[in-house]
Amino acid sequence: MDRLLLMRSFVTVAHVGSFSGAAKLLSSSGSLVSRHVAELERQIGVRLVNRTARSVSLTEPGLRYAEFSARILEEIEAEDSTIARRHDRAEGSLSIICPKWIGSLDLGDAIAAFSAAHQKIVVRFELGGMSDRTYDFLDSGFDVAFHTRDLRDSSVRLKKVSSLPFVLCASEEYVERHGTLTHPNDIAAHDCLVHVNDPVWRIGHGHASTLHKIRNVAFSSNSYIALQKAAVHSRGIALLPQRSAYDDLVSGALQVLLPELAVPDRPLYAIYGPGHDTPRKVTVFLEFLTQWFSSNPIAALTT
Repeated sequence: MDRLLLMRSFVTVAHVGSFSGAAKLLSSSGSLVSRHVAELERQIGVRLVNRTARSVSLTEPGLRYAEFSARILEEIEAEDSTIARRHDRAEGSLSIICPKWIGSLDLGDAIAAFSAAHQKIVVRFELGGMSDRTYDFLDSGFDVAFHTRDLRDSSVRLKKVSSLPFVLCASEEYVERHGTLTHPNDIAAHDCLVHVNDPVWRIGHGHASTLHKIRNVAFSSNSYIALQKAAVHSRGIALLPQRSAYDDLVSGALQVLLPELAVPDRPLYAIYGPGHDTPRKVTVFLEFLTQWFSSNPIAALTT
């Protein structure tokens, strides 16, 4: 039988001095409370109460154990209350993980702004080291993880925070040497700079979009920043996050290819633990990031 239940019955008996009185406070029966105390005595191996027809008194070990039990129950109730309050407040620690390329873009700025605005929340933000299994971030002690792929996993909850625009581009020198693209199928004839986790490129929107598995890989990396540098050095064409490539596109170091077709945006998803009782610190964080991306859109490119 549950030890805490037995202790609660015993402490109540010790407080009121009778099984019937304890039963009223516990919304139970005197016989059940008496059985609880007897079971507690059996588990401990010591008689805790003296029973007579008219009263119940504590033995010497009973006095000591009643004091101990009351202290334990009070500490449990206090800790339960503290945890419940922290759960309902935007405070405590918040652990976040995401792929390196996402964290090195504006997500890093957004999380830094959140930390400055909510200083009662201690942020731990890690880049990289993510598992292919969607829910592993929970087992690793993280509260929130970020992805850009659609997820169908009932073991986590998902919220779309923003959209990340991408752009197909190359340097002017590369285009002069190899020619520009007039159709998506032209990609097959060009040197391509490919992210190791993005070997298939989608060009165009909706029903008109086409998928292109890149076979002519001239340079690959797990960093979009590295791919961008290779593109600026005229090594080939690249599919890059527009945010990181923006300055090079504005300066002319890179130019947009197939601007009339464009490239679909990537959704930025935050995933977090299952259930409807989400900690307040997590909901506040997700609300902040959604608003931050809405208030800080990337400027449109002129082509």
